[in-house]
Amino acid sequence: MWVAPKSPISDSSPLSFRSSVSPFQFPTQNSPNSNQSKSSSVTPIHCNLREIRERITSVKNTQKITEAMKLVAAAKVRRAQEAVVNARPFSETLVEVLYSINEQLQTEDIDVPLTNVRPVKKVALVVVTGDRGLCGGFNNQILKKAEARIRELKALGLEYTVISVGKKGNSYFLRRPYIPVDKYLEGGSLPTAKEAQAIADDVFSLFVSEEVDKVELLYTKFLSLIKSDPVVHTLLPLSPKGEICDINGKCVDAAEDEFFRLTTKEGKLTVERDVVRTETTDFSPILQFEQDPVQILDALLPLYLNSQILRALQESLASELAARMTAMSAATDNAVELTRNLSQVYNRQRQAKITGEILEIVAGADALI
Repeated sequence: MWVAPKSPISDSSPLSFRSSVSPFQFPTQNSPNSNQSKSSSVTPIHCNLREIRERITSVKNTQKITEAMKLVAAAKVRRAQEAVVNARPFSETLVEVLYSINEQLQTEDIDVPLTNVRPVKKVALVVVTGDRGLCGGFNNQILKKAEARIRELKALGLEYTVISVGKKGNSYFLRRPYIPVDKYLEGGSLPTAKEAQAIADDVFSLFVSEEVDKVELLYTKFLSLIKSDPVVHTLLPLSPKGEICDINGKCVDAAEDEFFRLTTKEGKLTVERDVVRTETTDFSPILQFEQDPVQILDALLPLYLNSQILRALQESLASELAARMTAMSAATDNAVELTRNLSQVYNRQRQAKITGEILEIVAGADALI
């Protein structure tokens, strides 16, 4: 019986023909025909075809999830912004009433507990964070702002206590027992006046009982879909005129609001921006009050305190949703890029395997001649 001689290519792997057979040259990173910019950015992947297929499927499923989370966050941003803007006329009307009452009380010596300014020995920090993750550096930024403010208070020799609002802030301060925390509060999916009232009652009792001499509110100010800044807002003592400024004297309120709406463009959902200016009715310079202005002031200032806390919760929620939308958009883009790179690697290995099998057949046929 005639036996065919053994093929000189003894490696069992079909990919070994890339290096042993010269007529077929595959482009590599060192080849002048390859795209250096693309090859340098792709990390080498060493796995078989089945593993690459499973990984491509997994990345595509992740891409669908992140894209869905992006669209859900975009829709919720719209609702959160509408809540902020709808509450703004009420807040601005309160400011107008406070200004008018203050004009009549300029010559009187009034004693309103929420407006008492006394030497600061202890400060309460109300830190507003999110309840969920997957929102980029949103929670990390406000917590860093709180840590920086705590260091400033320590440098001034002042005592402090923290009121934590949000699950992420609660878990952060629970892991740091050296930071004194007065109360842990959790927010809901959409801030309500009841949640704001719970915070207002706590800070009101701390301030009126003189346990603290100043209350500061730390939250994330919503500026745009891609930008939000952590701010420190002096909550108590309140100004009789209703002035809302941060610790540096810079006004926190904005005159304009940005709306974002979901639309379709080239078959895909996109987000468009609209700028809306809120208008309020100006009060007459001469107002007649049936009750004593001091009684009206005592009733309006706690209400105004509640409205400012609710406003901060709404702004923080809008910032969190915008940060989540941006993070999920970046994750979706990364998934698309990873899928493209994996597909390139998969196609190259599949072509190499097919070429190797063809060369085995040719080598076997040549050996039989």
